Amino acid sequence: MPGPLTGVRVVELAAMGPTPFAGMLLADLGAQVVRLERRDGDSLGAGSWNHLHRGRPSVECDLGTERGRALVCRLVESADALIEGFRPGVLERHGLGPDTLLQRNPRLVYGRATGYGQTGPLADRPGHDINYISVAGALGSIARKGEKPLFPLSLLGDFGGGGMLLAFGVVCAVLEARHSGRGQVVDAAMVDGTALLTTVFHALRNAGMAGDEPGTNFFDSGAHFYNVYTTSDGGHVAVGAAEPRFYAELLRLLGLDPVDFPQWDRARWPELTQRFAGVFRRRSRDEWAAILEPADACATAVYRLGEAPEHPHNIARGTFLRVAGDVQPAPAPRFSRTVPDAPGPAPEPGSGTRAALLAWGLSGSELAELVD
Repeated sequence: MPGPLTGVRVVELAAMGPTPFAGMLLADLGAQVVRLERRDGDSLGAGSWNHLHRGRPSVECDLGTERGRALVCRLVESADALIEGFRPGVLERHGLGPDTLLQRNPRLVYGRATGYGQTGPLADRPGHDINYISVAGALGSIARKGEKPLFPLSLLGDFGGGGMLLAFGVVCAVLEARHSGRGQVVDAAMVDGTALLTTVFHALRNAGMAGDEPGTNFFDSGAHFYNVYTTSDGGHVAVGAAEPRFYAELLRLLGLDPVDFPQWDRARWPELTQRFAGVFRRRSRDEWAAILEPADACATAVYRLGEAPEHPHNIARGTFLRVAGDVQPAPAPRFSRTVPDAPGPAPEPGSGTRAALLAWGLSGSELAELVD
């Protein structure tokens, strides 16, 4: 059955990080996405190994040529949206900025993913996820007390605050355009998106429930009941027993007296953390998993990328799937009625040019001329 975005047409200009992630999200849920990229591109993310490119064809297109730019203009005439990840001003210099393309298609949604946004003192500066989340205040808040910040892969800037919000913004703008008949620009900056993800932590700080020093709050490793512990075999257990009833169950399973472990005595958190650590070192990770995961204790074993697909819960849910023999995360979220088809594999750059353009509505003669 087609997904909930069936009928939405999107032109994706090849880029790294947030743009292909947004393209994947849209394609996973049924949108007809065509990815334009140079066959000989040297992008770090290029190639069929990259699962971010799954589920949509790759069309060879060099934006540095007149015909390449003409192809973009031709495609956006029947598109709902275009997404791109260039620095501000680059596509304008190629004659492919929003003013130009909105003249071609007044209903077009023009989605732009950048690190710092289209405006501001840093708008023209280069960077990567680690830079954007530092400016947003997230990186400086992810650390144990007295230790340097540890960046959480590229999850916050590139994918959560960047690509996911780009896709969300594009879908919102497409819905609005279907009522108003007018497109618009979606400015999805990774700094803005990462800052948005920190909303509740600003609320806790403003309410006096959290401080600025990382590693001293209950949610950032300051508390013994919300922490990661090493097991006897070098594995780890994640404990998140914040609510009193879950904390009580955790203490019961650990064989600890609640009188000796007051949950919200902040002055004792460092001591209690050390005592918890001693308890968890008595068993292996899998032994703790067998005890804790079936209980209402908010505690689980810590699994690595290669282990997660084998967890019984993930197997039962189909959280991971195989595409062309490779294990990768399945599309999310789930839909009860408009269930999307499983995604196809990521193609090699430029391998789907002819079929994709014919499916998009170009005639055989137009295609022959472009190929020549």
